[in-house]
Amino acid sequence: MITIRTLDNLPLHSGDRVFYRVDYNVPLEGARITDATRIEETLPTLRILRDRGAAIVIASHLGRPKGERKEKYSLQPVREKLAELFGCAVQWADDCVGIDTTKLKAGEILLLENLRFHAGEEKNDRQFADELRKLADFYLNDAFGACHRAHASIDALPRLFAKENIAGGLLLTKELEFLQKVTNISERPFVALMGGAKIAGKIEPLEALVNLADKVLVGGGMANTFLAARGVSMGGSLVDLDSMDVAKRIMQGEHRAEVVLPVDLVVADSIDNPTAIRSADVEGGYGENDKAFDIGPKTIALYEAELRDAKTIFWNGPMGVFEKEQFAKGTMAMARAVANASAITVVGGGESVEAVKASGFAQNITHISTGGGASLEFISGATLPGVEVLRT
Repeated sequence: MITIRTLDNLPLHSGDRVFYRVDYNVPLEGARITDATRIEETLPTLRILRDRGAAIVIASHLGRPKGERKEKYSLQPVREKLAELFGCAVQWADDCVGIDTTKLKAGEILLLENLRFHAGEEKNDRQFADELRKLADFYLNDAFGACHRAHASIDALPRLFAKENIAGGLLLTKELEFLQKVTNISERPFVALMGGAKIAGKIEPLEALVNLADKVLVGGGMANTFLAARGVSMGGSLVDLDSMDVAKRIMQGEHRAEVVLPVDLVVADSIDNPTAIRSADVEGGYGENDKAFDIGPKTIALYEAELRDAKTIFWNGPMGVFEKEQFAKGTMAMARAVANASAITVVGGGESVEAVKASGFAQNITHISTGGGASLEFISGATLPGVEVLRT
């Protein structure tokens, strides 16, 4: 069991400066934030910090500017949204180093410009971390979505503070609590629902889950690869050829979980202008031009039955191209089934979070992780640098 220093452990006094590392890597359309969940999830920690009189210096990354200042990755839209959501003024710094924070008063909030405008952030550069260290007296991390990255503000920086002056915020603490309910299973049956376009990037989590779970239900493009590895002709469907050997290894290996694959899929000739949309059994049901874009009704019923009996559920990845209404039924049905299950339910970030929110069932999920890659790496048993540095 991993335990970290928490916000309650910080010996804060009124006026103390806190470097608050968050993950405000939010989706943008121009300057409009399309999903403010990652901002909203930090508000409880911010309220506590302000109530305790902290002078709050907020730092985050946004996108991949690759060490250069690029205005499309500026955190200015985030500053405006944070001020709106939190209901108070948020001061702005046009950079994240070389800033005088000594005049910041108790309860005031300062948002720094994008950390990744400096190459030293992603390089975990000690000199860059030294510059960040000058900005605060305490360090608090709520950026779970970045904790699997050994970056300066995540790894090098907290090591420059006294151990008693670093901690994880409420969000990071909550992430660890619920993800450890998945890795340290106490309530079974444990059913994992895995989807998304490809196996690549999810190999280690998959191999961990087949040894943790009782059943692993596979959907999305990932299922196409498993079916192809089993010898099923997939027509023109997306198949991750580079991961065929991984799929065969998982299906043929000795492990705890039963790997359950779709028995039918929704197919069409095209994703953009589909015609002749139909469900087809996976055995001999496809023409050479058919492309699979969703799980079919028989698979939906099969997976719903498995989820209904589960006591612990972990879900990562949609069951199909849910952005297209005609191919969203499988993903929406899984969101409803997960939400209605009498189980601990954890949704592991990424597109599955978007799907749950689109379904309208988000409020019924036990925990929705803010970190897609980080949650998968944690499930796989990988060491997360941002967590390790905070361990007690």
